[in-house]
Amino acid sequence: MRKSIVNYIVLVLIIGVLVFSSFKSNKTIKANDYFVDDIAINTVEPIETSFDHILPLEKIYKPFSPTLGKSFVGFKEALGFKESRGDYFIVNTYGYLGKYQFGKETLKLIGIHNPVHFLKNPELQEKAFLANAERNKWILRKDIKRFDGKTINGVRITESGILAAAHLAGPGNVKKYLRSLGADGFTDAYGTSIQYYIKKFSGYDTSKVQPNQKAKVTLTA
Repeated sequence: MRKSIVNYIVLVLIIGVLVFSSFKSNKTIKANDYFVDDIAINTVEPIETSFDHILPLEKIYKPFSPTLGKSFVGFKEALGFKESRGDYFIVNTYGYLGKYQFGKETLKLIGIHNPVHFLKNPELQEKAFLANAERNKWILRKDIKRFDGKTINGVRITESGILAAAHLAGPGNVKKYLRSLGADGFTDAYGTSIQYYIKKFSGYDTSKVQPNQKAKVTLTA
């Protein structure tokens, strides 16, 4: 009788172990479970979200590009880009210097006698551009008044176009072009004409340029 009881107890224990093992084996640990001291801890399931409605970044964050338009700054930056792509430190094959491609003789007229220093100094180059424009505007003041708004060879004449052409060819050649109604033209060593500059740089606001016969660059310490 005692042996039967022992066998019964053993059988109950075996069944209990099997049931418990079966219960544990049915527990499936997900890929996003992790263990701390052998205890499985479940992380928060990610929520599936569609981002199809969100615009691409390039449509949200457009690169900022200031527009100078037809302002005086726009005028000189456009001219500087045409002359040298805005490079203050370049010298071309004919010896013209800097962002605005000044010749040494022109620099002397506005008070600059050290081309090496000029080439190394962007601020000086900007002052030289304004002084030269003021001098040219004084020389061409009567022609600006006479021809501004008129058309020569199909191109509308404006003050800014005249000043740009004077920067290219000198005020004397621009006078000849205007007074001959385009018959007496000028082309530089690279094939650029007065007419091209008058057209390309038409309509900018150059009212900031004051005509000045004695325009010089003021050097500061």
